[in-house]
Amino acid sequence: MNERIIEQILSIRASGVTNMFDLPHVQREAYDRGFHELVLYLKDHRAKYSRFILTGEAEDSE
Repeated sequence: MNERIIEQILSIRASGVTNMFDLPHVQREAYDRGFHELVLYLKDHRAKYSRFILTGEAEDSE
């Protein structure tokens, strides 16, 4: 998870428009905002995303 993905997640979370565990809604919001990297990330890395939402810990390996 890179810094850009983290910023996009935090932007959606700060808006309060959706429950961050409602992944289809988060993906739709990301798409609407032009966060296409996040849309693709959520498709392939749901477990890492969930870990970040629960703990705030992001893996830097990507």
